[in-house]
Amino acid sequence: MHVVFTKGPGTSYDIAVHRDTGAALAPRNGPGGHPYLPHDLVHFLVEAEAGIELGVYGRLATGANGMFWPADPTERARANRRRKTKRTRPTPEASADMARSEELAGIAVPVWEVRRCHARELPAYVTAGAIPPVVDRIVARFDEYADRWHALPVGGSLTVTW
Repeated sequence: MHVVFTKGPGTSYDIAVHRDTGAALAPRNGPGGHPYLPHDLVHFLVEAEAGIELGVYGRLATGANGMFWPADPTERARANRRRKTKRTRPTPEASADMARSEELAGIAVPVWEVRRCHARELPAYVTAGAIPPVVDRIVARFDEYADRWHALPVGGSLTVTW
C-alpha cells in the first residue's frame, strides 16, 4: 500500500491511499497543524515503526475503509448504507492498537521537537524515565521525513509505503 501526502497551504495537506485490497479510496484532507510532521504521517510512522498492525494504516491495508470513503460513487453509497445499518465496532485488539498509536504519537512528537530544538522542554505528561524505547526509533523515522516535508512546495508530495 502506498500513501501519498500532498502539501497544501500553511500546514494543510491531502492524503491519498493506493492499495491492492479493498475499494479504491477517495483522497481526503488531513487535520494539519504541524509544519514538519503532518498528523497522519506521524501515525503512519508510529504504526510502521512500532509494528502496530490494527491501527489506521494496518486496517486500511487489509481492505477496511477507515476514515476514507470509496472513490466510486456507487461503492460509496453502499458503504454509507452499511455504516448506517450495521454499526461495526473495532475489536478490542484494534482499539488497543489505536490507543497505542495515539499514546506513542503523543510522546514521540514532543520528544522529536525537543531534540530538534523546536520546543524547549517536554510537556508535563511526558516524563523522561517513562519514554518507551521504541520512541527513539520513531523519532529517527521522523527525522527521515520532517525536513523533506517542510521543504516541499505547496502541491508537492511525499509517498510512504506500508
